[in-house]
Amino acid sequence: MPKRFGTTSRMSLMLSAGLVAMASPALAQEAAGEDGINDSNTIVVVAQGREQLLSDVPVAVSAVNAETLENTGANDIRQLNQVVPSLLVSSTGNEANGSARIRGIGTVGDNPGLESSVAVFIDGVYRSRSGIGLNELGEIERVEVLRGPQGTLFGRNASAGIISIYSKKPEFEFGGFGEATYGNFDNIRLQAGLTGPITQDLAARIDGVFEKRDGFLQDVTNNIDLNNRNRYFVKGQLLWEPTDAVSFRLIMDYTNRDERCCGAVYLGRDFNPLIGDLNNPSAPLTPLQANGNNIINVLRDLGQPLNSFNNPFSRQTNVTRGRNYNGSTKDGGISLEVNWDMGGASLTSITGYREYKNSQAGDIDYSAVDILYRSDDEDAQFRQFKTFTQELRLQGEAFEGKLDWLVGAYYADEDLTVRDNLRFGNQYGRFASCRLISGGGLAGFYSPGSAGCLSATGRAVLSGLVPGVASPFGPAGAAIVAGIDRLDAINNRGSISDRYFQNSRNYAFFTHNIVHITDRLDLTLGLRYTNERKRFNATFSNDNIGCVQNQAALTPFLTNAGLAPVAGGIIGLSCQGNSTAELNGVSINDRRSENEFTGTAVLSWKVTDDLLLYGSASRGYKAGGFNLDRSALKGPIVAPLGQVPTTTFASVGGAQALVRNLQFDQEIVDAFELGMKYSSGPLTVNLALFRQQFENFQLNTFNGTVFLVQTVNGCSANLNGADRDQNLSPQGANFNVNAATTGACAPGDTTYGVVAQGVELEASINPARNFTVNGGVTYAQTKYRNNLVGNKTGAALDPALRLLPGDNLSNAPELTLTGSMAWTPDIGDSGLSGLVYVDTRVTEGFNTGSDLFPQKEQPSFVVVNARVGLRGPDQKWALELWAQNLFNEDFTQVAFNSPFQAGGTTAPFVDPQFPGGRQIFSAFLAEPRTYGVTLRTRSDNSLDLTKGPVCTRRRGLLSFWPSVPLRPGRGVPA
Repeated sequence: MPKRFGTTSRMSLMLSAGLVAMASPALAQEAAGEDGINDSNTIVVVAQGREQLLSDVPVAVSAVNAETLENTGANDIRQLNQVVPSLLVSSTGNEANGSARIRGIGTVGDNPGLESSVAVFIDGVYRSRSGIGLNELGEIERVEVLRGPQGTLFGRNASAGIISIYSKKPEFEFGGFGEATYGNFDNIRLQAGLTGPITQDLAARIDGVFEKRDGFLQDVTNNIDLNNRNRYFVKGQLLWEPTDAVSFRLIMDYTNRDERCCGAVYLGRDFNPLIGDLNNPSAPLTPLQANGNNIINVLRDLGQPLNSFNNPFSRQTNVTRGRNYNGSTKDGGISLEVNWDMGGASLTSITGYREYKNSQAGDIDYSAVDILYRSDDEDAQFRQFKTFTQELRLQGEAFEGKLDWLVGAYYADEDLTVRDNLRFGNQYGRFASCRLISGGGLAGFYSPGSAGCLSATGRAVLSGLVPGVASPFGPAGAAIVAGIDRLDAINNRGSISDRYFQNSRNYAFFTHNIVHITDRLDLTLGLRYTNERKRFNATFSNDNIGCVQNQAALTPFLTNAGLAPVAGGIIGLSCQGNSTAELNGVSINDRRSENEFTGTAVLSWKVTDDLLLYGSASRGYKAGGFNLDRSALKGPIVAPLGQVPTTTFASVGGAQALVRNLQFDQEIVDAFELGMKYSSGPLTVNLALFRQQFENFQLNTFNGTVFLVQTVNGCSANLNGADRDQNLSPQGANFNVNAATTGACAPGDTTYGVVAQGVELEASINPARNFTVNGGVTYAQTKYRNNLVGNKTGAALDPALRLLPGDNLSNAPELTLTGSMAWTPDIGDSGLSGLVYVDTRVTEGFNTGSDLFPQKEQPSFVVVNARVGLRGPDQKWALELWAQNLFNEDFTQVAFNSPFQAGGTTAPFVDPQFPGGRQIFSAFLAEPRTYGVTLRTRSDNSLDLTKGPVCTRRRGLLSFWPSVPLRPGRGVPA
């Protein structure tokens, strides 16, 4: 699909550029005669495990300071999108599953068994999944976004990058702040913090946030808003410095959220022309019309309004009456950081324990028809992490400063518990039987108001009860009709409360050393050994006896070519996702272990005091694990080539015999990078060229019925298109009845399957004390290779993924631009100052669906945030007007196959642009324009950059300087 800017996007881009242009002449005059300064010259980061100036770090890292975070309105990691072009954060059916991507690489889907490709650390403590970073963060000192694999330092390996968040520490001088915000959607947000000394050696800090906001999506059936906010956050800290050489920092925090998340809308041709006539009913139903879809007939006849299938940005949805999206999230923990300067070396210890629990009800079909739901029962459905982590780092110098060495160890023990009560709704049986009847040769008997969706005539004909008229199913007609009736009766059946449990224990030893070959040439060598062990068990509870009954009655017909399609269709619809009473009370268990070496090598050259050049090679790693979804155990029908088809678990040895089907392998990435960093006076420029090659790329895809987890690899041999065939529609392109098994690759021929390569440019200019412009550009080709397979043994790629070979990954725009301008002019000699801030993100079009169906393409878009304000002397108070998504740009976060809502696969939908046949599509929308006013007051100067860096009692400039002095040109001047 062409990736063009729409009218709104062009206007947004021009207007935001105009704001900068209008301000420039006045600022240029003010800059004349002043010394240009650039605060980015003094930004200190710990990207290499020790404090260093950003301009001296031979690593691709974006550092965002507190002032920028405040101006862009960042309350969680999502707002980082506006200022870090290589980062994209989105959320789907549950904000607990929010996903961060760097350079187009991230974890896809809602399965908690998959670890995050982009790891999130807050104050040095690992958070179990990146979606946890969507909670409130309190007052932040800075955020570091490390781009590319991080396989040496940090507590947890990350294959795509790291978001490291540093909150403000307690101080030994009294200070505090408060702010109150009111905005549209009746948004109320209150935030406050207080810090100061308790004794000469002990300081404390407490921060709190409360926010409540109406939702931006309206459930017109139940007359309630969705995607609202109702949360609070509290964080307490103690900093004890008994001597100049030792400090202890204790942090405790707790977040509570009771919100309704996350509703979705249907996508129509008004959003994406390639959807075409998919959302039109077929009139008449038989024969099926070229401009219609039988599944729309079914949904309409069971209660879904036809006007809901188009105009998604009316932001209205139809939820089944009585169903809800009530969610509860509780996240809390405690950590202790100890820093000890032992003279010849310094020791850092970070100990953390965290508990996170999220319960999320939902109308999982996202329609007014009651097809699939999770009930609002916090005991029967939730996901919970309990995580203990311990990191130790010892750092020092040797050989008269020629070697800056670091060694460390890491240990983590995590319990993950998932309870699930996903059930078929009260209309599932009728919906499923009508889907079956309407989509093929039985459409003439379609009667949605009748049992089995069969008209009286149809029931008689199929049962062979009409004299002189033979049943199309012969003597089996009565058995087929009985099977349809049993399907029709599957209502409010399914999981009662399935339980999945996983214990993950990992330990690692690492070293990271900088060898100063000369005063300007450094060699950095890092190595890490990681041992990961995971134990898994699950116990199922299920009351879907209709599945068992239909398997027993209809499985014998699967060997009959004339009866197999209808018998298989009834069994498949009766047992979707392995929802069967056969599993009631059944338990399974498994374990896996991994041993991986990862590391890095960097050669960096300080050409001048202002210019750094570097080249690096590294290996990263993300652990394998278990797919916490029973649907992956087997398909509804097991039909090995040349063997008799079977359907039950008993026929294939039981669920325990299939438990290995839940495992997926660890993800490995090899990365190569060339970079340049220039920083002089008012100007800073950072450039990076990168290439990353991923083996066993962990992909989680919803195919409209179940979630598929495959570890995508390439094949060095030519598969001749066998990885692009399909077994969905006999009339469709590339049809192959054996598509699920063709396209395999010899194990010795498997290789990496995903490549991310491109260039990143970030620049900042600070020509005057009160004027800063930042900009960034990322061009990244993050693509699947041609000739793909589904795992490292060379198994065939699932046919649902047939569009992947040779195409870009989902949510991986090739071109992204960001820019921001901040102007804080003095207002005469009054001591007052103003604030004019604007930031922009321009994103080229990309596909938001992991199967890359073209109907999920998101056109290019531009998002602009702005803030203007008046500030008192020394910023003791400020009044600000702000807007996010200022020009109300409409765009989607993720599009997906509407669950179970696919029409017939027969002609005429055989055009390649309809790879899903008559599958229809839904999407989670991004937020619309929000705006409001904020009143701030504070009693310190922590954000007043005109007054220079703030010193704490013992820690020096910005509280970041290490206790081991750094050499000039290699960090902070000694």
